[in-house]
Amino acid sequence: MSETRSLTFESAGAKCAADLYLPDVEEPPVVVMAHGFGAERSFRLPAFAERFVDRGLAVLLFDYRGFGDSEGDDQLVDPFEHRTDWLAAVDEAADLDAVDGDLIGLWGTSFSGGHVIETAARRDVDAVSSQVPFVSGPATLLHLARTSGLDYPLAATKHGLKDAARGLLRREPHTVPIVASTEEFGMLNSPGAEEGYYSIVPGDSDWENACPARIALKVPLYRPIGRADDVDAPVFLGIAEGDNIVPPSAAERLGQRLDHVEVFRLDCGHFDPYDGSEFEHISDAQGAFFERHLL
Repeated sequence: MSETRSLTFESAGAKCAADLYLPDVEEPPVVVMAHGFGAERSFRLPAFAERFVDRGLAVLLFDYRGFGDSEGDDQLVDPFEHRTDWLAAVDEAADLDAVDGDLIGLWGTSFSGGHVIETAARRDVDAVSSQVPFVSGPATLLHLARTSGLDYPLAATKHGLKDAARGLLRREPHTVPIVASTEEFGMLNSPGAEEGYYSIVPGDSDWENACPARIALKVPLYRPIGRADDVDAPVFLGIAEGDNIVPPSAAERLGQRLDHVEVFRLDCGHFDPYDGSEFEHISDAQGAFFERHLL
């Protein structure tokens, strides 16, 4: 019978909340997981974790600082701080008594699909799954300008600068919606983004649809694709060919730069892999990938 334990680990002086899923086997390999842009670990990720546990894998599923039950600045989306949390989570997984810390996999989606590339370039891990990944800030901004309109980058910069100025003055953050309709500004406001995002938020969640706008100034600086040459572990790369949040072409370029990659393509949009038939297909393929490289 499987077991789930709650735990915390420290990242940059704050506690990150996590769940450790354990299969009924001795010292299983462990897959470290976290969510994408502005999301919490409860947003459909337990469904993936349970599929991996059914295959005999442990899962360490955590929230970034400032999200869910973790300590830190409220819902601050910062890829560089997220990367620090990922590194701390991998170090925690390596030290857990209940798992085999010498066999570690990484699973990321969307924004964290890039974080796992950054993490694998810095830690000795054995397998990486990167689903519908954000891998290039400039390419993603161009893609969003195409799908959300040319006003998008101008509005994002305006909001980002306003929040940065408030930070310098030590005032409360200027926030923007994480996800919005096409008629209003949000960090994600492509057609279908609002409906897709809310489809993974649990009905009893107290999550707030807001984040400090300074993230708009950091997105262009974040390019996980630039670390592809430093990734030694095999990578499962899940690409949604109808993705209107992150450009599939950037993920294809990532695949071309990785030494050991399995590309899995789905004819769907960015949020479809979290549920329904697309979830069944990709979670099964990811589970089989982790089995081959961790068990």
